[in-house]
Amino acid sequence: MPDYDDSLIRDVLQSAPHIALVGASANPERDSFKVMAYLLEQDYQVYPVNPGLAGQTILGQPVSASLADVPGPVEMVDIFRNAEAADGVVDEALAQRERLGLRAIWMQEGVINETAAARAEAAGLRVIMDRCPKVELPRLGLAPEEGPQTEDGLGEG
Repeated sequence: MPDYDDSLIRDVLQSAPHIALVGASANPERDSFKVMAYLLEQDYQVYPVNPGLAGQTILGQPVSASLADVPGPVEMVDIFRNAEAADGVVDEALAQRERLGLRAIWMQEGVINETAAARAEAAGLRVIMDRCPKVELPRLGLAPEEGPQTEDGLGEG
């Protein structure tokens, strides 16, 4: 796991109220769905991106086919794809950087692509790899830990 200073992770998460989640899933059992739900609960604006689900909605949010279709602004792209796919996602993110106001690339747990990270960093973006915002937000005290789940998956209250 790459070693990041907590201040970098905290700054990335606090300066990204709008997140494009690439590899979003409509399946409640998938981690991308769970992380998207958690981010929405924490008042982030999340734009799901998945070409196979474009035009549908996930958790009430319209799904875009690509980053080029995301209305923006987007300060952070969260990559829920395998490490090899991160190359293409980073290329697309860099092409949309100015239009979206992009500042950071986040690669989920298990996703490490040093080449893609180097390209993003060379373009001035901050990069976090092999981490999950759903883990980092409560660990850093930026959000409560996920509460007990009810049968409907919405938590208590």
